[in-house]
Amino acid sequence: MTRVLITGGAGFLGSHVARAVAARADVELVVSADLRIGPPRPGITDAVLDVTEGSAIAPLLREHRIDTVVHLAAIVNPGRDVDLEYRVDVTGSANVITACIEAGVRRIVVSSSGAAYGYHPDNPEWIDEDQPLRGNDDFAYSRHKRLVEEMLAEHSRTHPELEQVVFRIGTILGPEVRNQITALWDGRRILRIAGSDSPFVFVSVDDVAAAMVRAATDGPAGIFNVAGDGRMTVPEIARRLGKRQLVIPAGVLATVLRIGRMLRLTEHGPEKVPFLRYRPVLANLRLKEQFGYTPGRSSREAFEDYLATHPSVVHGRRRRS
Repeated sequence: MTRVLITGGAGFLGSHVARAVAARADVELVVSADLRIGPPRPGITDAVLDVTEGSAIAPLLREHRIDTVVHLAAIVNPGRDVDLEYRVDVTGSANVITACIEAGVRRIVVSSSGAAYGYHPDNPEWIDEDQPLRGNDDFAYSRHKRLVEEMLAEHSRTHPELEQVVFRIGTILGPEVRNQITALWDGRRILRIAGSDSPFVFVSVDDVAAAMVRAATDGPAGIFNVAGDGRMTVPEIARRLGKRQLVIPAGVLATVLRIGRMLRLTEHGPEKVPFLRYRPVLANLRLKEQFGYTPGRSSREAFEDYLATHPSVVHGRRRRS
């Protein structure tokens, strides 16, 4: 019987994962560890935990005799406080890994991101797990994901007794999701960088949760991209939303963002241009063939599910009262 602790267990993804793990008959205990505790949830034990406070983690793991940690604690909308993002994403991950080793945890499951590959003009059309992690030093979120994975790789060599499952996840969509990607669809026009179709890979939050459950129980260790089949380009997204595109040259957008941030009109800077222009498109073959999980929804189907719960995003549609 598995005893699982989930960091960030009260967040958007963490809540879905906690419920799904708790539903497994072979899971004896689920501890949701987060900065905040919400309403009681059947089969889930709540604990207050700040991953930036490293000394508190190992005692909590020992108290509940945890053998598997699902590490999801992260900054949901990066770009506002880079120092805080580093403390949570990088230092927090280091604290969790160290505590797992100290407390004798058997397996750690980590939510990484396709951002670890980086946003580069020479990215292959489809990126698989054998591609190098290059990140982007001037884009903190991407850099932090790369640093965490480098840390995990080092611990894999020095502490092989701690099994690792690392998920490089595409853009997660679900009923309650709000992030810097979905914000791009809210306006009257859809932003597009001139000369780039900027393809996205989407994945349903239910599929991510199901993959996490397998990783925390009977799935194999390893590194896997997590995304639905197929991709959607910005022109395709604009057509589906019934909105016109706002096409801007990359240099012009970088200048506008630079000036906007100087004037404190936006938190985004020119480092976001590669994020929009050179998106890593995740191939999911290893997830299906080696990990043994096939997402139930394609990228397009995950997008359609998102629109079903956000009807006002589509031009000409209004939410019913």
